[in-house]
Amino acid sequence: MAASSHTRPAREAPPPQEILAEGASGASIDPADVARFSAQAAEWWDAKGPFAPLHKFNPARLAFVRDQAAARFGRDVRARKPFQGLSLLDVGCGGGLIAEPMSRLGFSVTAVDASAENIGTARAHAEPQGLPITYRAATVEQLEAEGAGPFDVVLTMEVIEHVRDPEAFIRTCSRLVAPGGLMIVATLNRTLKSLALGKVAAEYVLRWVPAGTHDWRQFLKPDEIRLMLSHEPVAVEGPYGIAYDPLSDQWSQGVDADVNYMMVATRD
Repeated sequence: MAASSHTRPAREAPPPQEILAEGASGASIDPADVARFSAQAAEWWDAKGPFAPLHKFNPARLAFVRDQAAARFGRDVRARKPFQGLSLLDVGCGGGLIAEPMSRLGFSVTAVDASAENIGTARAHAEPQGLPITYRAATVEQLEAEGAGPFDVVLTMEVIEHVRDPEAFIRTCSRLVAPGGLMIVATLNRTLKSLALGKVAAEYVLRWVPAGTHDWRQFLKPDEIRLMLSHEPVAVEGPYGIAYDPLSDQWSQGVDADVNYMMVATRD
């Protein structure tokens, strides 16, 4: 994923052991990636800062989540809080860019991140608005071990390409989905097109995101995600492409899944 040319210089990342909150641990976690995002935690809500691409990307992915959840649970998106009574887990929530609008739509939101700094930023932004989001510095492995959930909706958006063990991570996420619920995975495809656009152009030419944000070798093909989930009792659909239109400067859902895409897994 990618978007604004005005990226601030990244501060030096503190050692990984200073980033993980006490008790935030899991075999799938990559401490180096946690440290990288933690170093920029205070800038999550700066629409012109390092996370400007996510601010531009957010409307498209929020609309996708809303529409998938509405179809799954038979809710009317025109209602004031269409998802009242449903629970949602936002995995790798960062500064809360997804958790907050999901809460406004009526979901009872639990949002977790391995970075204590990210959680601190997210909580500080949500509390003055009176949003009842449960924020925790934790991993999905911890949630499963604690018997948390299950949740009607589990979101893992642009996270799986940053973890050490993607299969362990995504399978654990799927086990936190309640019967009848769904999980949405957003990530980048491992194609030559994504190498050119999602990595080289986004990081080194357009400077949409800081250099080193992504490792193209960690991008996953849709069939790889489908295979990872084949031993879990879920049905997987997708990919659903999300593409950027430079003329309108907007992201939208489409058929092109060569760079950014989403997968939906449902548990019956």
